[in-house]
Amino acid sequence: MTARLPRRDALKEISAAALLALGLWPGSLHAGIFNRHRDFKYIVVNDLHYLDDECGRWLEGVVRQMRGAQAELCLVVGDLSDSARRSDLGATNEILKGLGIPFYPVIGNHDHLTQTDRSSYEDVFASRLNYHFEHRGWRFIGLDSCDGQKASKTTVSSETLSWLDNQLPRLEKRQPTVLFTHFPLGAGVKYRPRNADAVLERFREFNLQAVYNGHFHGFTESRAGKTILTTNRCCALKRNNHDGTKEKGYFICSVTNGILRREFVQYPVPAPT
Repeated sequence: MTARLPRRDALKEISAAALLALGLWPGSLHAGIFNRHRDFKYIVVNDLHYLDDECGRWLEGVVRQMRGAQAELCLVVGDLSDSARRSDLGATNEILKGLGIPFYPVIGNHDHLTQTDRSSYEDVFASRLNYHFEHRGWRFIGLDSCDGQKASKTTVSSETLSWLDNQLPRLEKRQPTVLFTHFPLGAGVKYRPRNADAVLERFREFNLQAVYNGHFHGFTESRAGKTILTTNRCCALKRNNHDGTKEKGYFICSVTNGILRREFVQYPVPAPT
């Protein structure tokens, strides 16, 4: 007679990709009630690709619209600029300050000056590579998922994986957690890093509620129990969506009684003249 593994031990033998495919995630099994009554909103925007003053004026309009959401923070999911010039990143930083709320960027491949030089991003956005913060009982974790300037066939760096190994044991696993990083982590999504599972495996026991990604300019969604992994259309004036859609915009995410909901909000692109 073969002994049956307990459910949680059995799940430990399954890869992150398989868990996603099965719609399971161990951490969500013991989420319980954890600060359920601290309601708030936040914004998630990706792939701004600032190129010039015209892009800047358009982004200023995006920010004015965002202010109407009454959100408490904003996640900016990579490619803040198109060519990583310090002046472009600085301009984007100043525009985002117009939100009037804290905003938290992660680096994109377009935010690298060369394959090995990310100095302009680090000058403008100090301490915004791998980091985490808490807001109203939720934990937000931003990661550098880039492989320099490479756009495909990438690998998340050993530096990022080591940072996770150092930081995650210090965090409360039951706490509702949001992960945001530039390259897509959802199974089957184009441009997914080759070792994306190595990132997700480290969150296996966490109450991971949402994963927000960019790089692929288009909407995708993967589900694993309560965990939702998404990419979104870009929010760039002069860059197109990879999936052929025309809409540009961002997510407004609402936490109400511990339940996370997401809405896409469009911002108009002017017609060509």
